[in-house]
Amino acid sequence: MSIRLMAKDLYAAQQNVDQLEKKMAESSTAELLELSGELKLALKERDMLRRMLDGEKESGKFRQKFEGFGRTKK
Repeated sequence: MSIRLMAKDLYAAQQNVDQLEKKMAESSTAELLELSGELKLALKERDMLRRMLDGEKESGKFRQKFEGFGRTKK
């Protein structure tokens, strides 16, 4: 995926987060639980896209699992 497309996706995700936060501020207590779940997912998506754009890895555990794969012993 190109950097431009990732940046567009990040912008859309940030707009979604902002919209949900605004809805939560205006909503009743009955709607807060549903909106908080949606906001949690939207924040995860936004943060994942931001890390991808920044070039950070999701987790080092996968990389460490296969660290010695393909190496020959000396």
